[in-house]
Amino acid sequence: MSDRSRNRGGAPARPTSARRTTSSTAMRAVFLLVVVALVLGLMMSATQVRAQGATTAPSTTPGPSAGAPAETPAGRPPEVIFDSPSATGSLTTPIVFTTTFQAPEEPIRVELLTRLAGGTSDLVREAAVSREPSGAWTATVSQVGFTPPNTRYEYRFRAVTPDGPVTGPTGELRIVDDRFDWRTLEGDGITLHWYAGDDAFAARALRIGEDAIRNAAELLGVQEVAPVDFLVYDSPEALYGAMGPGTREHVGGQANSATRTLIGTIRTSDVASDWVDTLVTHELTHIVFSDATDNPYHQPPRWLNEGLAVYLSEGYGVGDRAQVAGAAANGTLIPLSGIAGLFPTTYERFSLAYAESVSAVDFFIDRYGRDTLVRLITSYHDGVTDDEAFLAATGQDADAFDDAWLEAQGAQRPRPYGPQPAPPGPIPSDWVTGDPAVAP
Repeated sequence: MSDRSRNRGGAPARPTSARRTTSSTAMRAVFLLVVVALVLGLMMSATQVRAQGATTAPSTTPGPSAGAPAETPAGRPPEVIFDSPSATGSLTTPIVFTTTFQAPEEPIRVELLTRLAGGTSDLVREAAVSREPSGAWTATVSQVGFTPPNTRYEYRFRAVTPDGPVTGPTGELRIVDDRFDWRTLEGDGITLHWYAGDDAFAARALRIGEDAIRNAAELLGVQEVAPVDFLVYDSPEALYGAMGPGTREHVGGQANSATRTLIGTIRTSDVASDWVDTLVTHELTHIVFSDATDNPYHQPPRWLNEGLAVYLSEGYGVGDRAQVAGAAANGTLIPLSGIAGLFPTTYERFSLAYAESVSAVDFFIDRYGRDTLVRLITSYHDGVTDDEAFLAATGQDADAFDDAWLEAQGAQRPRPYGPQPAPPGPIPSDWVTGDPAVAP
């Protein structure tokens, strides 16, 4: 203090001995009080910081989404504890997903997450929630509509709470066609399910399936084909029941690449016929084609998929050649762009679409070779457009190939039906005509 006073004033003070003693004592008291106040202030400040840190510091323990109980801001016990879920249902009975869980109060909502086995995205639906007399909660979702046989679901429930989502354990469900008592025979990459016919019948169908997968995979360069299930029905009526409402009556089989399931009609009396080879090879080619072209952006034209399946299962036969030639002669040939999506619904045009598809594949191989066809098909795996795929493989776009195929059949591209651009109307008299570069 004296040093600082001296430094500030420039000259020492002139104290008497009495005043100096009294002043010194008072100053010491003041100094002590200041020090005590500072210490108490620091202690109170530190205590407040610790209290705030305990409230706002992020927790290092797993939250509800990790399946561990999380403390709420109010210090409540765990939010939701799920039991194992369950599901019931078949081809002929409704599908019901259910779970029970413990929670102090009803969550904001409870959701069901379902996906096809091996899939990467979920379908999310809100569940109906009710409370049991025991105090537990029940969540239920009933699924309406048709679900194909052999569909495999992975499912789980999720509760949305004020502190975040809590997801329960995963369950699995396989949809079974419960109209028949099925038998099973496993082979190399394919499992056969049948209910009519003897073991020899099943063995032949299985062998054809194994050969079809191997041949198509070798052609398209697919190194590994995931397992496939083949469900054999003994009548068209039984098959249509497995295909659901709206099935066309002239369909003999179907391949579902999403569920990796092939279904088809093979009567026991047909076991030795060529129809078995044709059906099994055709449909399993679709499965391998899907593996070779799988991408999330763009699918190949339908005619290319069906054309390859017909080409590998029965070739470009006399009947198909006659259909294409007849349609070309009478001007009813459908351009390939017209069968790039869904095929026509009438039997005659439906059959012509298949004939044209195999004709186009046969024409492509004659002109560019089988290796170029394989390059064209497998390029779709990269999500390219039709024009990009055809330009890379042939040097021309898809329309140019369409025109070349039509010309080879002796046909011209027909005039398109449907909405057409409106013709230009008269030019208003007040509009300026002549060179647009000249200002009026």
